[in-house]
Amino acid sequence: MRIPGAAVGAAAAMAAAAAWADPALIYNLGGKFDKSFNENAYIGAERWKSETGGDYRDIELLSHAHREQALRALADAGHDPVVMTGFAFVNALGKVAPDFPDTTFVIIDGIVDLPNVRSLVYKEHEGSFLVGMAAAMATKSGTVGFVGGMDVPLIRRVACGYVQGVHAVDPDVRVVVNMTGNDSSAWSDPVKGAEIARIQISEGADVIFQGAGGTGIGVMQAAADEGVMSIGSDANQNYLHPGSVLTSMVKHVELAVFDAFSGGEDLQPGIFTLGLAENGVGYTVDEHNAGIFSGEMVEAVEAAKSRVISGEISVHDYSVDSSCPSG
Repeated sequence: MRIPGAAVGAAAAMAAAAAWADPALIYNLGGKFDKSFNENAYIGAERWKSETGGDYRDIELLSHAHREQALRALADAGHDPVVMTGFAFVNALGKVAPDFPDTTFVIIDGIVDLPNVRSLVYKEHEGSFLVGMAAAMATKSGTVGFVGGMDVPLIRRVACGYVQGVHAVDPDVRVVVNMTGNDSSAWSDPVKGAEIARIQISEGADVIFQGAGGTGIGVMQAAADEGVMSIGSDANQNYLHPGSVLTSMVKHVELAVFDAFSGGEDLQPGIFTLGLAENGVGYTVDEHNAGIFSGEMVEAVEAAKSRVISGEISVHDYSVDSSCPSG
C-alpha cells in the first residue's frame, strides 16, 4: 500500500482528520506502471491530486486473491470513493459492497449492479473498428494481426471490432487473431507476446494490434524489431516505438478516475457505457506517429467515427452476439 505525497509533521496531523474521506484506487494485476490500463488510471488520479491539492491512497495487488482484502481494507478505513480497474474485481466487489452501504465503489471495465456501485464499461469495439480501418489502409502485405491477452468476451469484442474495421476498408485483407492465454498471467507475459507477434509476422502480418496489457509490450517490441507496425491499446503507446506504432486505441480510463475522484457527494451509482460519442474510446495521432498515420487515414477514420456516432455504422458487439466476422 502507498499513500502518495503523505504530509509530515503538523501538516500530517491536520490532514489525518480529513484522510477518512480521501478517495482510493486499486490497480489490476500488472502494476501501476504497466504503460497501459493501470498507468492511465494512475495518470487520472495524479491529475486530480495536482488540480485539487487532495490526496488519495492506492494499492498494487499482490495476487488475485488479494482483491477482496484490499477492498475491505480501504472501505473500512473510510476511503470514498474506492475505485478499481478491471473486470476481475466483479466477484470480490459483489461480496464487499453490501457490507459498506455508505461507501461508493467504482469499477472500471466491469458491472456490479448494486445501489452503492458505479460501473463503467466501454465500447471498445467502436475504437477497435477505427484502428482496424487504419490497419487495412497501412498494410502492404494484405495481412494484419491481433494479439489479445486473456481469452475473455471483452477481448473478443476488441478483436471483433478490429476485424470489422479492417474489412470495412478491404474485405480481402486477412486478419490473424491469437489470444495469449486463459488466466490472469496472459496480461503480464511480454515474452510470450513477442513470440506470438513473430509467428504472425512469419505469416505475413505487417500491422499487429495488441490488446494484451503488459503482454502487449512484447508484441510492440517484436514488431519494431522486425520492421513492421503495431497498434497500441488502452493508453497512448505511440511513444514506445516512434515511427513504428501506427496508432493506439485508447480507453480514457484517466478521465473515469478523475471524474470519480472529483464526484464527491454528486457521484451517482449505476451502469454507464462509454463509447465514441461519450469520448470514452478513440485513437491517437501525435508527434510520434504523424509521419505514418497519413492525412488520408485521418480523413477516412474521422468520417467513420461520425457515422458510428450517428448510428449509420453499427459496430458488431461480441458481448451481445458471439458471432464475429471471420478474419
